[in-house]
Amino acid sequence: MSRKIMLVTHPTRPEMPEMARVFAERLAAHGIEVEEVPEAAPTHEVVRTGRITAHKSPVPPHVDASDAELVVIFGGDGTILRGAEIARPAGTPLLGVNMGRVGFLAEAEKDDVDALVGRIIARDYLVERRMTLEVDVVQDGVVVAHNWALNEASVEKSARERMLEVAVEVDGRPLSTWGCDGVVISTPTGSTAYAFSGGGPVVWPDVEAILLVPISAHALFARPLVLGPDSHLAVEVVPHSYVDGVMWCDGRRTVELPAGARIEVRRSETPVLLARLGDDPFTDRLVAKFALPVSGWRGPAAGEDGEPRQ
Repeated sequence: MSRKIMLVTHPTRPEMPEMARVFAERLAAHGIEVEEVPEAAPTHEVVRTGRITAHKSPVPPHVDASDAELVVIFGGDGTILRGAEIARPAGTPLLGVNMGRVGFLAEAEKDDVDALVGRIIARDYLVERRMTLEVDVVQDGVVVAHNWALNEASVEKSARERMLEVAVEVDGRPLSTWGCDGVVISTPTGSTAYAFSGGGPVVWPDVEAILLVPISAHALFARPLVLGPDSHLAVEVVPHSYVDGVMWCDGRRTVELPAGARIEVRRSETPVLLARLGDDPFTDRLVAKFALPVSGWRGPAAGEDGEPRQ
């Protein structure tokens, strides 16, 4: 049976065509087909239901990764999130090659492509499950839009000059009402993304939890919360809010939220599968990606210079 890899690339980087060509040729020499996903359209599909407007992600509808053994991404975290939209419905693992700055979701750097080809040929990789979120948008008691998120679902204000008024609910009980810039509901994977920028904690990816992080909330009780994985959360734009809200999923898919609309968030039964090239601890990734100072450490795995052994 022939083998197939699906390739997703950053659409504007000038080095991408040549990298994709060399990558495909090297795998083809070993009988592995590479299908490159076409660039995303510059505009999103707009869907209106009553007063709710949703902007769908521009993944081409004919792209199907169900017969691919991997979805490989050349790009930063944004491109990897695009690849997740393709890989998740098919249950296909995705493997990111970082072409951006931090690349927290990436498993390899652009200088590692030669080694990556060999690992793919040998099927020398592990597969890790990452929790995702299901997100319903409700208006007048009716679900009018549905979405999902690998990193986070956020409710944000639609206009800069006024605060957004939201009511937050956990497991069917009211928690608080905040005047704020927004609220982020995050997975552990997303704890190093938007939720981190909002002051939320870093959560190790093997922890099953849901994070709730208020953004610039004007309230005495507005601390980030870590909830159980089976918690059900809701964020409602209250009727007297000064501005409407907008819901974003992974910064790619958006739904406008007029007063009275709410999003309901729960753990999804459908994970995203990440291909890993090693079992290095998450601590090492955190140190490397954020360039954390560890000089002076004298633990059992330290080298002569006090740096962690690679």
